[in-house]
This record gives sequence, C-alpha cells and structure tokens, in this order.
Amino acid sequence: MNVLKKSNESPINRIIPISTVDGPGARTAVFLQQCNIGCLYCHNPETQKMCRHCGACVKKCSTGALMIESGKVVWNKELCIHCDTCIQNCPNNASPKVNTMTASELMGEIQKNIPFIRGITVSGGECSLYPQFLTELFQLAQKASLTCLMDSNGMVDLQKYPELMKVTNGVMLDIKAWDVKVYQRLTKASSNKIVKKNLKYLANHDLLKEIRIVYVPDYVDANDAIEGIASIIKERKKDIPLKLISFRNHGVRGPLSNSRTPTKSEMLELKNLAEIQGFENITIV
Repeated sequence: MNVLKKSNESPINRIIPISTVDGPGARTAVFLQQCNIGCLYCHNPETQKMCRHCGACVKKCSTGALMIESGKVVWNKELCIHCDTCIQNCPNNASPKVNTMTASELMGEIQKNIPFIRGITVSGGECSLYPQFLTELFQLAQKASLTCLMDSNGMVDLQKYPELMKVTNGVMLDIKAWDVKVYQRLTKASSNKIVKKNLKYLANHDLLKEIRIVYVPDYVDANDAIEGIASIIKERKKDIPLKLISFRNHGVRGPLSNSRTPTKSEMLELKNLAEIQGFENITIV
C-alpha cells in the first residue's frame, strides 16, 4: 500500500483532544485513515480504507450532512450529529468524515490541548503508512516539549525510516498473532515476518514501549505469541509492558461480530504463562 503522494499531508479520521488510554498520562490521540491489513476483530473498521465515493452513506444520512458534489461525497460538519449511520452502512470499511491535514495544521489543533497533555499518540488505521507526515508532526510536537508515540500493527519496516525513528519516543506494537497461518486468517495479510523484525528492532533500540495482544478465543494463538515474543526480546521482557486485551465485539463487523469475550480465568492463564516466560509488567484489560 502506498503512502500519500503529498507527504506532508495525511487523512485524519478522528482527533481525541485528551485521552488517558493511548499511552502514559494524558495525551492527544490522532487516528489516521487507511490500513494495510484487515483484522477480523477490528473495533474501528471504518478506518481501514479510503472512501470510494459510492454514495451509499448519502442515502442513509438523515440530517443532510452528506451530499454528492462533482462525483465525490462531501461532509458538512455543521449538520452532522455523529450518529455514525454513514459508517455503519458503508460497504467498504471507510468513512466520509475524514479531513486531509498537513502536519502543521494538525499541530495547530494539538496545541490547543498543550496545558493538559504530556504527549501525542498517533494510531489508525495504520499510522506508519505516512512516515514523512509523522516525521514532520513529531518534530513539531517535540519542539513543543511533547512526547510522541506510535500505535502500530508493525506491518511497515520501520528500519527504513530512520528520520522518523529519531523523533519517535516509542511504539506500542500490536502483535495480532504469531503463527503465519493464524496471522493470515486473522488479518488477510500474507505474512507477519515484518512484524517480528520490527519487534526485535524496536526492543534493541529502546523504542518498544508496549506490546499488545488482543485475545480472541479460537482465533488468536496468544500462548504462541507470548512465547514467541519472549524468545525475540529476551532480557528486555522484564522491562517492556505487556498488555493482554480481552476481545470485545463492540464495533466489530463480519465473522467475529458474535464471538465471545474470553473469561477472566482464561486471561489469568495467559498472564500466568507470561510470568513464566519472564514478563514482569503485565496488564489485563
């Protein structure tokens, strides 16, 4: 998947001015549009693809906030009541409520929150699809004394972007699955080789700030993932936080929309395995 041609711009799906769940402390969280995989358990599938301007959402909008102009869907923020009917009826896992912004424009929005935040976290979709945009944004944020985190699926080779890594304080890496066949079934991607490469690279350069595993019973090989991660990051597993996330079907579409949430005992078993493997900073959410 290609990055935007205008490298200093990015499609912005959503900005959360102050978040306490997207990294340490209060942070502004930014969600970029477009992803390079298609997780079956995705909780915000409307961020996966770009709008095709098919007009399906326009027909469902009850307030007239969406219209077709020159063959493209146009969103009127003033009329929108954010009922998300457009998102729920999109056949393409996209959203018509996306704004294209430069890094400077986005930083202008972030600056409004500076008295109350300690940093920013950029997620997606998949934020690493826009490395040049992130590099400029993080440079601006660090000049404002803000820490900069990426929330990534690890499917872009981060070693190819040393300038971005220089201004990134850390990456929260989402390990979807470990076995390649399990990964393929879950994400529709061909391989997770790059994810494992990024895992090692980030750990070795003190950039791996959190490892995440979303556990979906019968779909995610969480046991293998815990053991595999431990074998790669080795002695760093004592320091790097491991977050074990219970799958919940809120917002999920497709075959996993009715899948069950793992029990508390199942999650505690995973935590116990992680402790046996040498992890010390483990959180269940």
